[in-house]
Amino acid sequence: MTKDYSRFDSKERLAEREWMVQTQLIGRDITDEAVINSMQIVPRHKYVMEDKQEYAYYDTALEIEAGQTISQPYIVALMAQVLELKASDNVLEIGTGSGYSAAILSRMAAHVYTIERHDILAQFAKDRFQNQGYKNIEVLVGDGTLGWAEKAPFDAILVTAGGPVIPDSLINQLAIGGRLVIPVGDKGEQKLLRVKKTETRQLIEENLGSVRFVPLIGTNGWSELNNTSIQ
Repeated sequence: MTKDYSRFDSKERLAEREWMVQTQLIGRDITDEAVINSMQIVPRHKYVMEDKQEYAYYDTALEIEAGQTISQPYIVALMAQVLELKASDNVLEIGTGSGYSAAILSRMAAHVYTIERHDILAQFAKDRFQNQGYKNIEVLVGDGTLGWAEKAPFDAILVTAGGPVIPDSLINQLAIGGRLVIPVGDKGEQKLLRVKKTETRQLIEENLGSVRFVPLIGTNGWSELNNTSIQ
């Protein structure tokens, strides 16, 4: 079992996090109790750079190392909610970033496998998971667009970067009955899609609205050199 890290927070940080949950999540359309509980416990200020910590519980994305971002709390909660996780689920996350989303998911699922292409982000995330007592998260440095075949199939897959298409590699690693959530579109704006794989291996796709994420770089995503599709 992971630690309840909120015990180590100041009263001010606990109050800020409760304000975030009440106004940005419950005050909108986040109703999943597991998501709400996880967002109340995981300290977002521990997943941003020190000079950004005063903004940690604002309704905004923030810059992190390697030119990447941590998504606004509402988007993290929304994506976690639409994954419809069960406590027994194995989850694949593409784009570890600061590690915040993986920490949220780890409190809702049995195991989280997360892939990050930037060494520095992967190491920072590993350090945070270790310091906060998370033992059900594994981090891999690599091309997330290829998935993690050795650990497949996954009950849920979350992609935290915007790609030109849904990679076939991720569809193939999704379990029957599994859910995949991914932003798809151009590098300026994407549609947040949820794909469910039925028992007959058919794919049911839903558009959950417009979002803006950093590009999904990799073999089945965008080229790192010019952000063009390399399907």
